[in-house]
Amino acid sequence: MEFSTFGTTELRISKIGFGCWAIGGHGYGQVDDHESIKAIQKALYWGINFFDTADIYGFGHSEAILSKGLGPRRHDVFIATKFGLCWNDAGKIYKDCSAKRAMEALEGSLRRLRIDCIPLYQIHWHDGITPLEETMEILLRFRDEGKIRFIGIANPILQLIDPANTIEKPCSIQTLFNLIDRQNEQLLHDLYYSARMNTLVYGPLARGLLSGKYGEKATFSINDTRMNDENFKGGKLCRNLEIVRELKVLSKKYNKSIAQTALRWVLDIPFISSVIVGIKTDTQVMDNIGASGWNLSDEHWCYLSSLSSLEI
Repeated sequence: MEFSTFGTTELRISKIGFGCWAIGGHGYGQVDDHESIKAIQKALYWGINFFDTADIYGFGHSEAILSKGLGPRRHDVFIATKFGLCWNDAGKIYKDCSAKRAMEALEGSLRRLRIDCIPLYQIHWHDGITPLEETMEILLRFRDEGKIRFIGIANPILQLIDPANTIEKPCSIQTLFNLIDRQNEQLLHDLYYSARMNTLVYGPLARGLLSGKYGEKATFSINDTRMNDENFKGGKLCRNLEIVRELKVLSKKYNKSIAQTALRWVLDIPFISSVIVGIKTDTQVMDNIGASGWNLSDEHWCYLSSLSSLEI
């Protein structure tokens, strides 16, 4: 397993992170808790020590299953969770980054994860209403109380990371990034090199599209949010499948799977600290592990880069 250093600490986190949205059992089709636990334990065995979840994933279920799968090791690994998306008894989701909600969310996550301090606590989505100062103030208080260690932001808004902003800067940024979704590329580059922030990216396989498992007639269950994902529709899907076909050809040169090759393309970017991959089974763990420990040639990396509309 490859590792990166978190910030200015001596803390080392695996460059492949275990994404826990799917194991929450909501938004990714059918999920088996027993299989999820096996996957978590397999990941631990092969050196993955970075697990990213959120209280909204499965309305708390993801955090609970992660804790169960980690067992006593939950105190030793790097767990990142998030707050800012809330839900009511009817399952309706809304945004709330107020200090009151942050306190409720933190206590809930600590309870479900069964730990005393969350290594990385992230603002999931800003609500656009709560002053940033209020949200950061309560997070800094959590840190001073020893309930969280680092503060991060996911799906960032520019005001949170504007270098001219007087608010204390988060330690990390988490955003979508893969071979076909590169709109945040310059932001990641600048924050890594200029602001010295850890850059955590999710969706490296474009929700499974870059694994080669889906074709033009891909279908999903009614509770699978990929039904509404533009990458799986119309002309965009056709263009994306052309990239998948090229990945398939190239992957054979390295004796790797399509998914491993797509994931390696992201891992080879020097300003990416860690890549969060959604995982549901131990088989997926092993396939993702196969993306570690090798590199694409410069020629092949540049060729894959040229297939998408943006340039590095």
